Parts: sequence; structure tokens; C-alpha cells
Amino acid sequence: MQSPNIVEVNAPDFPREVLQASHERPVVVDFWAEWCGPCKTLGPVLERLAVEYDGAFRLVKVDVDANQALAQQFGVQGIPFVMAFAGGQPVSEFTGALPESQVRAWLDPLLPNELDDMVEQGRDALLEGDDAKAEEAFRLVLSQQLDHQEAGTSLAQMLIAAGKTDEALDVLAPMSATAEVDRLRAAARLSENRDQDVSGLARELEDDPQNDAKRVELASALAGRAEFEPALDHLLNVVRNAGPERENARQAMIDIFGVLGVEHPLVLTYRRQLASALF
Repeated sequence: MQSPNIVEVNAPDFPREVLQASHERPVVVDFWAEWCGPCKTLGPVLERLAVEYDGAFRLVKVDVDANQALAQQFGVQGIPFVMAFAGGQPVSEFTGALPESQVRAWLDPLLPNELDDMVEQGRDALLEGDDAKAEEAFRLVLSQQLDHQEAGTSLAQMLIAAGKTDEALDVLAPMSATAEVDRLRAAARLSENRDQDVSGLARELEDDPQNDAKRVELASALAGRAEFEPALDHLLNVVRNAGPERENARQAMIDIFGVLGVEHPLVLTYRRQLASALF
């Protein structure tokens, strides 16, 4: 294990060393134990490939005896158990000491290819301020693979920033559901309303305070401008009223939660209040 691409990790470091690191390149996690004979067969194969592939993926070794809760979290029922992560999510797995040829066949689809390289070129162009070149690269990738996650999410972010929310949702439509895809879909739906006249909507609501549809419209406009707390207050009011607009308000609150993230203080506060209002 004299390679920077092979590390041993325990539970406290797993989020950083695996989940976060997998946004940069694929991470292969080998759940093993000292007493496991098949682990001693598979382990050297994985380590040899990590060296041979020279940084195309990172190999992380997790001793299940020292990290039982972590093994349970990821459903490890037999070892060796190997799981690949990309973009912070598990994407593939296998159990048992596969021969090297089968391990290579399992690895190859996970590793960066020509399309991935084009995405990186697009991201480099973004960093250089060349949005047109970046968009061209992302669209070229999607023309060859409609559901390419990295190209799709990158392009969707650009489109949302440009106010092209419908087009962003179209780009995201073929994508498998991940935390990032769900966040961007929510952001696109919220951004659809950011150009509405908030002051005018507020005056209309003052004249008709029982109008839940108008309240949802005002909340959506506020959320589109990232004024999330007053938006959530209005939406929660509509949910508590339990009228025809209740589901629209609930979905709008869920979209805001998706944009802010589960640990955001507003999400922690309003999720509890939403649950109380619903049940």
C-alpha cells in the first residue's frame, strides 16, 4: 500500500475521504477483515489495479471489525464487499473475491472516459469566464449521452443562472435522481418566479388575505429571490389552512428545503412545523 491512491479509512473520516472525494474522481471502497480469507485474495488485486490505473480511481480500505456501524450503514452482509462511489453517491458494488478480469470489467465503466474529459474542459472554460465555450462542451456531451450526470447538472446550473428554468428542467429530466439533481430541479422550479412583482403581489394579498392562491404566488416569488424565511411563513400558513392550495404550498416548501439542504437551520425549523401542520 505504498501509493497515494490507496488509503485506510475509519468511520469519522469516511464522509471526507469517500463521499466528498468522490466528487473529484471515483472512489472504490473495500470492506474487509483480517480473518477473511477471500479478502486476502481480492485485496492485493484491488491494490495492484489502483497502482496500475495511476489515480483514475482511489482505493479506500475499511476494516469492518473496527467500523461495524459503518458496514451496517452500507448494508455489508458478506465480505469482501466492494462499493464504488461517484459524485457523493454509491453507484456500483459486488461481493466476493472476483478474478482480476472481472474486477477490471466492473471498474472500467466507472472510470473517466472521453466524455468526462470534455466535461472537465467545460468546467475549465467556466473558470476562465468563457461561458459560451463551457456551454458548448456540456451540450456536446449531452448530444452523445443524454443522461450524463456531470454535463447535465453543470449545464442546468448555467441555465438556471440565466433564467432559462424550463430548459434547465428539460436538461435534468433524463437524469437519475441524486441529491444534486433533486436540488437543481427544486432550484429551477423556485427560480421560475424570481422576476415577479413582489410588492404588487403583497398589496394584492393585503386586500384579500384569505386568498391562498395569491399567498402561494407571493411565497413563490419571494423564494425565487432567495427570501426563504418569509416565503416559508406564507406557505406554512397555507398548509395550515388545509384548503385547495395545500398541496402546492407543501411542494413549494419541499423545494425550498431541497435548495437549502437538510442541515440548514430554516429547514430544521420549518420541517418540524410542516409535519405538525400535516399530521
